[in-house]
Amino acid sequence: MKKGYLSEYFTGFGLKRLSAVEIDSTRSNQHEFNGVDKFRILLGEPEGKCRYKTKFLYLNDLNEEPIGEDGYLTWYDARQRARQERNIQRWEYRLYFPTTLVSERATQGDLLLIAKTQDETLIALLAEQGSTIEQQILWLFGYSDSIYEKFTICNNLESDANKLSYAAKIILEYIGVELHDEADTYLEDMLIRFDGGFPKTQQFSAYARSILDDISAKDDPDAALMAWMEQEEILFRTLEKHLLKNQLKELQSETEIDIDAFCQLSLSIQNRRKARAGNALENHIEEIFLEQRIRYSRTAITENKLKPDFIFPSIADYHNQSFPANRLSMLGVKTTCKDRWRQVINEAARIPLKHLLTLEPRISENQTKEMQSENVQLVIPFALHKTYTTSQQDWLLSLKEFIEITRNKE
Repeated sequence: MKKGYLSEYFTGFGLKRLSAVEIDSTRSNQHEFNGVDKFRILLGEPEGKCRYKTKFLYLNDLNEEPIGEDGYLTWYDARQRARQERNIQRWEYRLYFPTTLVSERATQGDLLLIAKTQDETLIALLAEQGSTIEQQILWLFGYSDSIYEKFTICNNLESDANKLSYAAKIILEYIGVELHDEADTYLEDMLIRFDGGFPKTQQFSAYARSILDDISAKDDPDAALMAWMEQEEILFRTLEKHLLKNQLKELQSETEIDIDAFCQLSLSIQNRRKARAGNALENHIEEIFLEQRIRYSRTAITENKLKPDFIFPSIADYHNQSFPANRLSMLGVKTTCKDRWRQVINEAARIPLKHLLTLEPRISENQTKEMQSENVQLVIPFALHKTYTTSQQDWLLSLKEFIEITRNKE
């Protein structure tokens, strides 16, 4: 296991595209994945049937969260008894799956990924064919779109393609993998500095930047943004883990466990993580504009009480009808887009071309074409451009390029 690589979380995986006979109940009710012999590399050759605890997930671009269900995958050799009793030297391994909310949504051609985790459980993930999340899963596990109806197996997860960037960790977290990133050397300082609790988001973002005092947004705003976001994420997880331990101890110390309190704590954790990540991204971008000496207004009100994340050069200029519209710009900010990118379309009526910054890698060509048709221009940190196709890269803007365009308008 090598820290900072996929091997930190998985021992191996297999992926393929679903065939009709595997998933279409009108064609077959076999409930088995085809072409699984290669899984002997990951699952071994057990005596009898072996049940693996499995998290089933269905992913598409419409749902904010994966559709999930816990269950089991059963791994066995259908010819084992014949070999033992009649000495027939044949092997026929099968991987049986139950009917779940996930299998009921899957269709022919969807991407199937089965990954074995370090704790000997499995993740069976189905991603809608042609979706952005499908492309991101392929990128995360180091593959292109050339996946067919036979399993490709990989148990070497420490190559350069398997190194985990900040963007890769966003995808891992989305599919329910709890990240191990921590910075314990800063824990005591954070507890003292923040009075043993969570500080305001702007205060925490400033603290993360102060640790990386050798990074300047004046020189490379794209690299600075990614470094600051990753640093803040690690610091946040360190502090969160410590504070949650205390909260869980308090709940567990009660005579009767309060299930509602546990559920409420879990919900608050998820909500805080999402809100903090979005605020952190806006905070760091704002710092970049300050260092670049770019004029802006943050979350100011335009028409219909809408609040675009950033207006340039100012909201006063925006509301001044004599100020030329071609000198105005706007920037929406979202750590991930999903279908929420449409929210920016109506946020500033005087500005026809909407700019949207996101940290998502490898958004599908279908989705970026739709963005172009809606006059939305993506701004992506330069390090993530290589995850996109060549034609997409020609269209994308880096943060540095967006800053230059905005500065020239001033």
